[in-house]
Amino acid sequence: MSSSQLAPVAFDIETSGFDTDAVITVAGFAHGLGESLILNTGGHTAIDRNALVTSLNEDSTGTVQLEIVDDEEALLEAVSSFVTDQLDGDIHYLTAFNGETWNGGFDLPFCRTRFVHHGLRWPFGDIAYADMIQLVDRFNTHDHSDLVGVFDVLVGEETCDPFDDSAEAVDAFETDDWLSLCRHNLADIQRTRKLAELAGQFVARSDFRMKNLQPPRRWRHHDRYSRTAVKQ
Repeated sequence: MSSSQLAPVAFDIETSGFDTDAVITVAGFAHGLGESLILNTGGHTAIDRNALVTSLNEDSTGTVQLEIVDDEEALLEAVSSFVTDQLDGDIHYLTAFNGETWNGGFDLPFCRTRFVHHGLRWPFGDIAYADMIQLVDRFNTHDHSDLVGVFDVLVGEETCDPFDDSAEAVDAFETDDWLSLCRHNLADIQRTRKLAELAGQFVARSDFRMKNLQPPRRWRHHDRYSRTAVKQ
């Protein structure tokens, strides 16, 4: 399995914070046809989905597919459906920026905890994963190691990100600023995918250090197990 044979699908999440009760507010994927976003409103307000999609499409690389849900469990179920229906391990590999590395990362560890919390099956099965932060040292990024800094040095394009700091995504969720929240996620998955495409052109395939996200043993029971079992 090599990076030259697989197309990158970038993944990124936004959260309501970093406390133990924090939830995922947006999950986004950037792929060859555009972007797919899943927005969790927490049941806060009704949303004009058409108006939101129209605004987001102005910044899309293709077309934005937007699913709006009322809670985190529904968001995770939508993530699972996207992975099952849209990701093909023979065609795609999943990527993120500091999503998961050998000694840390954010997005995938956070997702695992939330899938466990809701008693849902881990959806990222037989799919390869490569983290873009592990390829930063293959370029001269002038000591930048964050997504925005690396992107600005290597790509230098304007993005649709309305925030100066990703922490502003927490405030956007609390104030129902759905367009800004989605645009921030859209910008990050676009940045990550463009870095993956760049790495695919300039970095040796052996440096991608791809891993498989399938747990070591298959699930033996139903795809979904009871919350009672999770709590025990």
